[in-house]
Amino acid sequence: MGEGLGVTSPPTFDFGEAHVLVTGGTSGIGHAVAHAFADAGAHVTITGSQEDAWGYDTELTRFAYRRCRMTDPADIERVAAALERLDVLVNNAGRNLPGGRSEYEPDVFEETVAINLFGAFRMAAATRDLLAASPHDGGAAVVNLGSMSSFFGIEIVPGYGAAKAGVVQMTKTLAVAWARHGIRVNAVAPGVVETNMTAPMMGFDQLTQPLLDRTPLGRFAEPAEIAPAVLFLASPAARYITGQTLAVDGGFSIAG
Repeated sequence: MGEGLGVTSPPTFDFGEAHVLVTGGTSGIGHAVAHAFADAGAHVTITGSQEDAWGYDTELTRFAYRRCRMTDPADIERVAAALERLDVLVNNAGRNLPGGRSEYEPDVFEETVAINLFGAFRMAAATRDLLAASPHDGGAAVVNLGSMSSFFGIEIVPGYGAAKAGVVQMTKTLAVAWARHGIRVNAVAPGVVETNMTAPMMGFDQLTQPLLDRTPLGRFAEPAEIAPAVLFLASPAARYITGQTLAVDGGFSIAG
């Protein structure tokens, strides 16, 4: 198995004065993305499901916090209405196996799709006018979070996989529809990332070893290794990129 190099010298971006919203920014990939944008000078708002930011064990004091349950349209509308300006939306909030229940139960399947797909679309729609008014160099940007389950059948999470496949198609459609408004829409599809969501599987070699064996880089990712791809797609360096899904997966998707 290959040796990881770690994240010692992250790439440098300049988002000075940009206003960024990261849904699900209290932990995992979203937390790393939020910190990366803040490090690059952005004003960052994050969302989470708890009433206030003090209920989390992660560092959130540098962000504005808004409660937003992604299955509640009213929460989504309130978050959007509270923003005075928005240059970048990162649709990161997501969950699989909600409450530890099986996604093969129709109600759980629907809840999972609502969290990961319907909520992302509603947030994009609710913030579209703010994004269209953005003065951000290269245009406003939406970056959605996909997954390897967007492309591969992962048996244990049928609802999550269906939702993440929908995110990829939604990304393409909104990119076409919103280009006229000066909004670019792209997605990042991570491989397995070591987060709270994936923690339950990490102790089971029968689950993790086949994934590692298929991954040319021979390891799972850290959240901080996903963040630069998000910042790149939101930056002026990607001003001519829209409708694309960038795999950040250690080579998993191209291995035989």
